[in-house]
Amino acid sequence: MIDLVFFSSPIGLGHATRDVAISCNLDDTSKRFVSGGAAPALISQGGFEVDNLYRPPAFQVENGKLKQPLKWLFKYYSYYKECKAISSEILKVYHPRVVVSDEDFASLVVAQEIGIKTILVTDILQTSFAKGIGSIIERQMNKSMRKIIEKCDLVILPENGKNVDNLFRVGPIVRNTLQSRESLREKFSFHKKTIVVSIGGTESGRFLIEKILEIYSKISQDCEIVIVSGPSFKMNHKDIRNLGFVNNLHEVIFASDLVISLAGKSTIDESRHYGTPGIFIPIKGHFEQEENARELGYVHDDIFNLDKLILEKINESRNPQPFDGAKKASDLIKNFLAS
Repeated sequence: MIDLVFFSSPIGLGHATRDVAISCNLDDTSKRFVSGGAAPALISQGGFEVDNLYRPPAFQVENGKLKQPLKWLFKYYSYYKECKAISSEILKVYHPRVVVSDEDFASLVVAQEIGIKTILVTDILQTSFAKGIGSIIERQMNKSMRKIIEKCDLVILPENGKNVDNLFRVGPIVRNTLQSRESLREKFSFHKKTIVVSIGGTESGRFLIEKILEIYSKISQDCEIVIVSGPSFKMNHKDIRNLGFVNNLHEVIFASDLVISLAGKSTIDESRHYGTPGIFIPIKGHFEQEENARELGYVHDDIFNLDKLILEKINESRNPQPFDGAKKASDLIKNFLAS
């Protein structure tokens, strides 16, 4: 028996990112991870054992817009059933005291059915992808999701606010570094004003890189552009450095002068934590990214003014907002294990 099994949703890298941040504060607990896609590489390079078992459906994104969300929901339901079977086998093998799920609801259902304690880490309490008749199906899925959430022993939300019932708001969960910004800039060979463009773990942000290549000549005179294309998107450009997949994006963000990214919560929170100015362009129709971007004053159509936004933001003063959500989350888990 081990203390914890983390089931990290492999849809994007943000789930694995914050689970690694939490786990770095859980030295005295035995644990392992289950995920899929690009996430296992990030998790294993963070020093944790992980089973690479999940194969999530990809979002269909064309020109920065989410296409056929209802079709994706049906694919997700099939994926959910596969995850239930996988998590059932995993729990038989490892017999954890507690299941910690980062938006992997299949593992929560299986654990709750067999009497294993459950902790959920999530920044959404309901989804809003579908429109029209599809929204009726999604509403039923949301009802089921709420029942699962209510049964959890502990729900950790990486946002600020009051705690209610089993919901505990700990603030943004980010990874920390012991290195100074100057040493990181030297490590990454950032010698000019540096713009980092990151699209996460899938090809969904292809449109963002394509836009950067289109406007490159307008913004490259006094700046260096560095692409973090992730594991799924391949690109080569004679004048732009591509770091590909990195497991320490938080340090790259800290070292940079401006980050341009999709509007995923983890990247936004890491840029705020380290004080790096950011431009966050959501996938159009992706409700979660659109909400994240809206809070910072961005919308999808800002992609068409990206060159002007870059010139405005590149000289903006740094404004660090240190967060301790990872420690608060790990303390909640430690106390729960000790109770």
